[in-house]
Amino acid sequence: MSRTRLTYQDLDRLWRRGREFLGCDYAVLGGAMSWVSERNLVAAISNAGGFGVLASGSMPPDLLDKEIAATKALTDRPFGVNLITMHPQLDELIDVCGAHRVGHVVLAGGLPTSAAIKRVKAFGAKAICFAPALVLAKKLVRAGADALVIEGAEAGGHIGPVSTSVLAQEILPSMAPLVPVFVAGGIGRGEAMLSYLEMGAAGVQLGTRFVCAFECIAHPKFKQAFLRASARDAITSMQIDPQFPVIPVRAIANAGTERFMEMQRTVIDRFHRGEVDQKSAQLEIEHFWAGALRRAVIDGDVENGSLMAGQSVGMVTSEQSVEAIFDEIIGQALDALDQRNRASATPEEAKGVA
Repeated sequence: MSRTRLTYQDLDRLWRRGREFLGCDYAVLGGAMSWVSERNLVAAISNAGGFGVLASGSMPPDLLDKEIAATKALTDRPFGVNLITMHPQLDELIDVCGAHRVGHVVLAGGLPTSAAIKRVKAFGAKAICFAPALVLAKKLVRAGADALVIEGAEAGGHIGPVSTSVLAQEILPSMAPLVPVFVAGGIGRGEAMLSYLEMGAAGVQLGTRFVCAFECIAHPKFKQAFLRASARDAITSMQIDPQFPVIPVRAIANAGTERFMEMQRTVIDRFHRGEVDQKSAQLEIEHFWAGALRRAVIDGDVENGSLMAGQSVGMVTSEQSVEAIFDEIIGQALDALDQRNRASATPEEAKGVA
C-alpha cells in the first residue's frame, strides 16, 4: 500500500512526545527481560530506532558497570537501564548509572522510594517508574517520576492482576496530561500500539516480540518454545499458601511450572517444621525464578527452566531482525492510519494528501 504524507504525519504527532522524551526515532521501549535484555539486544533495539533497556536483574554494581560500558561500545544511540528497587545495593547501582551518564533509569520490581527517584534525578537522568494503579501513579509523579510505564497482566514475567486495557482506561486520562505514559503488556501488533497512542500514551513497551530477534542471545531452544507457543500457553503461576504471598509470574507452561508448585510446598513444610523462618522461606520461593529463567534462556533447559513470556507470544511466528520487527509493527500502524484517512477523505482531500 502506498501511504499518504498525512499518515506519517499522524503517527509522528501521536508519539512525538514519547520520541522526544526518549531521544529516539520510535517511542518503543524494549522490555527489560533478565538474561535476555543484555548488551546485544539492547544495542540492536536502539540502533534500529527504538529505545533499548538493559535489565540489571540481580547484577552487583561492578557487573552492571561492565555491561553498561559494553552496551555503549555497541551503540551511540540512547538506551536506558532497568534497576530492581528491592536490590540491596540499589543506591550503588544508581551511582553506576550516574558515572556512565545514563540518560534514563527505569525503577521496577516494587514501588521506589522518593529518595531513590531523587538520586536518579540528581545526576540529570530521567526516572521512569512502573505504576500498577492510578493511586500509585499519582504518588510516583508527586515523588518526582518523569514518566510512567503501565503494564497489564498479559505481560510476561512478574505481573499484576489488572489487564492492560483496563489500566490504560484507568490511568491514561488522568496521568497522560502530566507525564509521558508508556503502555505495556500483550502488545504484539502495530494496530494495538496505535490504539494506545490514540488514547494518550506517549509510546509503548514491547518485550516478548523481541525474544526471537536474531540479535537476541537466548538459546535456540528457548526461541523455539516461543515460536511453538500460542497465547493460551502463557499461564500465570499460583500461590498455595496466603501466608507466603507470591507475585504471579506469566510463563509458557512446562515441567518447571509444576516444579515451582512443588518447591513452594517443600519450603512451606520446612517452615512449619521450624527449619527455616518465614522471611528466609519467602526469599527461597522468590529466588526460584531467577535460577529457573537462566536455565532456560542461557542453558536451553526448556523443560525445567522458566519460559517467561507474555500472551503476545502467539504473535511471535518467526525469527527476525530487530529492524524487521520494527518495520512490521510500525507498518501495521501506518496501514491502519492510512486506511482510515482514505476512508474519511473527500475526493479533493484524497488528491491533496496522496
